[in-house]
Amino acid sequence: MSIAVLSASHTPLMRDGVAPEDVRIAVRQGFKDLAKRVQDFQPDLVIQFAPDHFNGFFYELMPAFCVGVNATSVGDWDTKPGPLPVASEDALALARQLIEDGIDVALSYRMEVDHGFVQIWEAMFDTFSSYPTIPIFINCAAPPLPTFKRARLLGEAVGRFALATGKRVLISSSGGLSHDPPTPSISTSPDDVKQRLISGRNPSPEARLAREQRVLQAGARALQGDPAILPVDPEWDREFIAKLQSGQLSDFDALNNDEVRRKAGRGGPEVLAWVAAFAALSVQGQYKADLLYYEAIQGWIAGMAMMFAEPASKSD
Repeated sequence: MSIAVLSASHTPLMRDGVAPEDVRIAVRQGFKDLAKRVQDFQPDLVIQFAPDHFNGFFYELMPAFCVGVNATSVGDWDTKPGPLPVASEDALALARQLIEDGIDVALSYRMEVDHGFVQIWEAMFDTFSSYPTIPIFINCAAPPLPTFKRARLLGEAVGRFALATGKRVLISSSGGLSHDPPTPSISTSPDDVKQRLISGRNPSPEARLAREQRVLQAGARALQGDPAILPVDPEWDREFIAKLQSGQLSDFDALNNDEVRRKAGRGGPEVLAWVAAFAALSVQGQYKADLLYYEAIQGWIAGMAMMFAEPASKSD
């Protein structure tokens, strides 16, 4: 029947990272505005593209894309643990359709997702269980990454599936924008870190706390201008947003992930999820994309953006 898109940044530092109180208030209001758009749209189904941060997916087997038939939140960074309300039959049908469309996706009956999937939903509704969901993981952190062209083609195939369901489908994405958290590289890390990147599932509470402390310290250093952490780049972010709003999504095909990482940080490739989401909407025709909030929040190491988009005919 209809497709809409909700895209929002996430950051592990949203709760405890450094930010002025007026910024915190504005972020909360932005998520309230997003929630109102979702409620007005009244989706029958949510299909979400999001990354992982070596909490559910590891180098022992790292797919470019994975559809979750069942999924569980690991509960990192103050998000709630527990099962997602996955529309399993729809997820299986989607995976089959993607394969037939030439998009090679992995399938998981035991997907584990982290704050990259659930944080924005808890910020909007205090729960990630409001709507039936199909989670789609995109590898945005473990090179080699999928190309922007492949993410666009994945999104278009998902959009065709969504239209064929006859349901009101909200396509969601989370990540970025410019974003340089201290994500380790498997090629340069010591052996113990390499092992965590290869097979670090179910860390001890002490190990998780130590990891979170490292990220919190990185946020404080970023605010002080530590050259080891790229500053949030509002110019890069706004150019990316404007390109999404233009509808010329094939222009993203020329983006190179290595270049994105150099300019927008180690978390910059998370915008692959945004490209996939808007590509899904584009199969319905021209769209209107509203930017509801943007702020370059250095202490959160994140260009925080929130967008909602619907077919252009909805605004006529």
